[in-house]
Amino acid sequence: MANLASVLAAVRRLGVEPVVTTEPEVVGRADRLVLPGVGAFGAAMNVLRDAGLVEPIVAHVQQRRPLLAVCLGLQLLCEASEESPGVRGLGVVPGKIEKFAPGVHIPQLGWNTVTPTSGSRLIREGHAYYANSYRLPAMPEGWEGATTDHGGAFVAALERGSMLACQFHPELSGTWGRALIERWLAVDAKKVEAA
Repeated sequence: MANLASVLAAVRRLGVEPVVTTEPEVVGRADRLVLPGVGAFGAAMNVLRDAGLVEPIVAHVQQRRPLLAVCLGLQLLCEASEESPGVRGLGVVPGKIEKFAPGVHIPQLGWNTVTPTSGSRLIREGHAYYANSYRLPAMPEGWEGATTDHGGAFVAALERGSMLACQFHPELSGTWGRALIERWLAVDAKKVEAA
């Protein structure tokens, strides 16, 4: 379910050596957490539940520690997805993931724009690489982030405090994506939440 190799390479290029784990205790102690993802919503949630990772991931977000979610990772943060009826997501982001409307080419595969909301601190306007058949249709109330358009506007990224969730793949988005990951790595969670 993970685009692990590309995410690891992107983070290592920025001088950080990540720890890869499925151990709940390690996830629970992590200063920063990356939730990568490629695949199906239901299968991914089953993997997280079977590994005992749902509670430590939710606690990490609730404690306002830095989290970066990529592609399916953003979708897993939501309440549910049309892709897997009856499967609950992590529920830390309000909203349901929906399939693109009929007549829209899916998957969306390739480069598309990223237009930040006025209150976004980390995201800059640019182009990012996408690979998705499902999307969060609207920005949840109280969240900042970015939008894009593929058969209609939808959420390209979500941002709140030290959490950044991207529908696109920043690790595959050239220098623009590298700069975004670098800004997220530089976030001081204590200063962000005090502001």
